Amino acid sequence: MQAWAESLGGITYPLLSDFWPHGEIAQKFGVLRADGRTERAIFIVDKAGIIQYIDIHDIDEQPDNKILFAELERLDPEAAKRAREQKAEQAPVHEDLPRGGVVMYCNKWCPACRRARTWFENNNIDYTEIDVTRFAKAAEQVRQWTGGNLTTPTFDVNGTIVVDYNVQRLHELLLE
Repeated sequence: MQAWAESLGGITYPLLSDFWPHGEIAQKFGVLRADGRTERAIFIVDKAGIIQYIDIHDIDEQPDNKILFAELERLDPEAAKRAREQKAEQAPVHEDLPRGGVVMYCNKWCPACRRARTWFENNNIDYTEIDVTRFAKAAEQVRQWTGGNLTTPTFDVNGTIVVDYNVQRLHELLLE
């Protein structure tokens, strides 16, 4: 859940994650499978305890955060405005993206990004790392390359784009 919260850019709303062996809340909400796993479910509950929004996906599908943010803004426009203002204050002023060499677009919590860092270090490959959760222009660029998804890691290897941690492709481009 922490990884998802970070991907949302520092969301200020309380979040609940419920999974097996606990699963009591997931079961009450009807999203606990017999095998103890859950669907990927988002329930927005307002301050009065009323469910205002439900979004259920297969566990392997990533929900669209833009829709989620629109729903949160609809429920609490003032909080959404404050969050946007805070994010704008914290945003880096200079966002030119690097060109040439090896650039890894990633984030700090992604397991595949961690594996890629280790692979680069083990193979003595210099690279530049850009955190897509901190740089809007980087996130936008990755979405253009991936058809709308914020897939990490995504690599720009001298103009050749590699989406996700594809070791074979990186090996071909950098070690052969």
